[in-house]
Amino acid sequence: MYEFEIQNMTCGHCASTVEKAIKAADPAATASIDLTAKRAKVETKVDPATIKAAIENAGYPSSFKQI
Repeated sequence: MYEFEIQNMTCGHCASTVEKAIKAADPAATASIDLTAKRAKVETKVDPATIKAAIENAGYPSSFKQI
């Protein structure tokens, strides 16, 4: 599992866009988005750099760490 810190995520639409980006990168991923903390916990078997790139391509700079 990875935790992504997501900048510029400020509303429900942003959270939905981030979740869609994660699912586009890995349809089997499970994601828990915390809008208040601007974080997403993602369970994935895909390289987390791929998930990060998808989030950033959606317009949200991010960083991640394994948890």
